[in-house]
Order: sequence, then structure tokens, then C-alpha cells
Amino acid sequence: MNLYDDLEWRGLVAEASEGLRDLLAREAVTGYIGFDPSAASLHVGSLLPIMLLARMQRFGHRPIAIVGGGTGLIGDPSGKTQERQLLTREQVDENLRGIGSQLERFLDFEARENPAKILNNADWLTEISFVDFLRDVGKYFTVNYMLAKESAKRRLEQEDGLSFTEFSYLLLQAYDFLELYDREGCRLQMGGSDQWGNITAGMDLIRKLRQGSAHGLVCPLVTTASGVKFGKTEAGAVWLDAELTSPFEFYQFWLNTDDRDVVGYLKAFTWLGRDEIDELARGVEERPAERAAQRRLAREVTAAVHGEGEVESAERASRVLFGEAIEGLGCAELLAIFQEVPSSEVARDRFGGEGLPLADLLAETGVTRSKGEARRAVEGGGIYLNNRRIADPRATVSLDDAIDGELVVLRKGRKAYHLVRLTGGGTA
Repeated sequence: MNLYDDLEWRGLVAEASEGLRDLLAREAVTGYIGFDPSAASLHVGSLLPIMLLARMQRFGHRPIAIVGGGTGLIGDPSGKTQERQLLTREQVDENLRGIGSQLERFLDFEARENPAKILNNADWLTEISFVDFLRDVGKYFTVNYMLAKESAKRRLEQEDGLSFTEFSYLLLQAYDFLELYDREGCRLQMGGSDQWGNITAGMDLIRKLRQGSAHGLVCPLVTTASGVKFGKTEAGAVWLDAELTSPFEFYQFWLNTDDRDVVGYLKAFTWLGRDEIDELARGVEERPAERAAQRRLAREVTAAVHGEGEVESAERASRVLFGEAIEGLGCAELLAIFQEVPSSEVARDRFGGEGLPLADLLAETGVTRSKGEARRAVEGGGIYLNNRRIADPRATVSLDDAIDGELVVLRKGRKAYHLVRLTGGGTA
């Protein structure tokens, strides 16, 4: 199977230029994808183009990642309903550093035959004068041609319209393709389906100025079966940076994938082959409660982004949610695991001495409606302290029970968790 056939099987070809399939089967090709530096980290929506480049490299082609230090100062109107906030050069440069380190987890920059490369289009876009750009690039595009592009038409229908700044973005991206064609022999640009108009503009410019043949391929924009934009959660975007989205949260995002989406995500976001994915797909149909496909998806993607060690931590944290012992986990890890769990603050000094009666704590925090109910729940075996079942209705909670001297985890029944944060004074 060549690259094109693999992408097609994975459902990653929305549109492609004529002759690209034969070209990719016949010879090694240099191709590129651009990445928007509008944030200090890429998000899960960026994983698909990253994987496109990585698949290129695995099939013997040469990938180039363009981080848009130049175009990032302008902003791409594609798929947007309003103009982006313009970034300063300093903000863009800071964001570029974070993005580069994330790309290095997927691309081999030391490969002997086809090493990957990261380039910054500010290297050429900030060097060309406005007059030269109009003469050398702008003259080859009519306003009619640019207005016909979907990104422009959609924005012109909005109340705020389309600024000249963003209208010019198509020309800048076309010029990128031309520069890479000249500098790197790059003949392929890839991206999401909303980039097709920008990509074909670059192909046209190369044909007009160099009489050369260039190609484009775009993949479908990823959406969920429930209609929610992929990568968006109630907490916001799911980032690749562990400081912005913890590995546990990242793992949980994939683990919670809908049955209707999981097979497509396995094809798009993992290296698993046809046989493995077909087997997991059968499991979704025949044994959906096992969620084996979701667990495999979460493991594969989390390992690729954060490493195997973080997968093991995330899987252990997931087991904690279902009652596994908490020993060995710190306060920060538990706060990440139980971030959506109700919590209360209780003064630390109340846990001193002989401790605070557990029944009092359960009633005070609302885990039970009264102390009497709390004692009955303990006697019935339904109350847990730090995931350890408590049998004595007269039990107390002391500073020794507080994790890192800061946190106590209460549980009623199988899943009714409640966090108690100790406040005031020093830690135990």
C-alpha cells in the first residue's frame, strides 16, 4: 500500500489534485503543511495534520512543517466567522518555540534519506516589500478569483465582512508554496478541507510563474457524531501541552469517545493497521460495554503525545475513579482526577488531636443529609475514606489521613465522590 492508498483507507482524502495518486506511488515527494502559531501549544485538532506529515515520512516521502511566523501576524480567515486578534511578533515567536517541540515527537529530523524539516515563513514573508509582492504575486490573481474562494464568500456574508488584511491571506499562502517549490523542491501541500482554496491558489501560482506541476491534498474536517466540534469540551480546547491539558485529562478525552466515532479516530490518529482496527471495530459492534476500542485509542494517542509513562499514570488514575487505592498519588494528581467532583473547604485545625468525627464531616459536606444517616451508611459498608472502606461508625479523620496534608477524598457508594480541602495553618 502506498501513501495515497493508506490515506484513502483511513478516510483522510476529501479532495486531491489530478495525478497525485500516481505521483506518490512512483517517486518520493516533498510535501508540507502549515501550522497556525496563534497559541503557545497545538491542540488535538492539530493532530490530524501532524499525523499526515508523519505518515508521509513513514512511506518514504519528505515532510516539511511550516510554522506561520509570517502568516500568523495576519490570520487565516478560513473557517472563521470573525477576524482573529492580531498577535505581536514577540507572541508569535514564543508560540513557535512551543509548537516546534511538539512536532519533534512525531517527525524524525535525523532520518538519513528523508529528514523532516521545520521552517518559519517569516524568513521570507517579512523580507519582501509590499510593492514587490504586489508586482510579483498579486498581478497573477484577479479579485474575481479570490472572491470565488469559499473562505472569502462565507466571511463576506457576515455582518463584519472581511478585512483587506485577511483577504490577502490567500496570496501569502500561495507565495509560501512557491517559495518552498523553489527552495525545497516541494510539490505537495496538504491540510484540512477548509484549506483547499488556499492550496489551489499556490498550485496556480507555481504553474504560472514556474510552469511547474504542484499538487494538493486535503482531509475532511474532523467532527463528532453528536455534532460537537472535535477537540472542544466544556472546559475548552484539549491541548498537547501537559501544562494546559494534563495527560490524565488528555487520556480521558479519548477514552470518552462515542462508539460512532471511535473507529474513524483509530484510523486517523493512530498507527494501527487494518487488521487491528477491524478487530476493534467488531468489538464495538458486538461488545460495546467493554469499550476496548476507546481504551486502545486513548492509550495510543496519549503515548504518542506524552509518552508511555504518562499513559500508565493516566490509566491508574482512571482506575482510582472506580475505587482503586489512592496510596502513592499526590494532591496535584488527585485534583486532576477529581476536578469535576464537588468539594468543600474545612479548617485544618479541626483535624488535629483525635481528629474530626467522620460522621460529622460527611454531614457537614453534604455527602449525607445527617450524622445519623452517615453512621448508618458506614455500618452498611457504603462509606470510603481515600477509597478505603470504613466500617466503624465512630471513626475519625485526622491530619494523617490528609493526602500531602491538603486533601481528603470521601466516597459514598460506588461513584459519589467528594473532595475536602484543608485550609488555614501549615501542612501536616
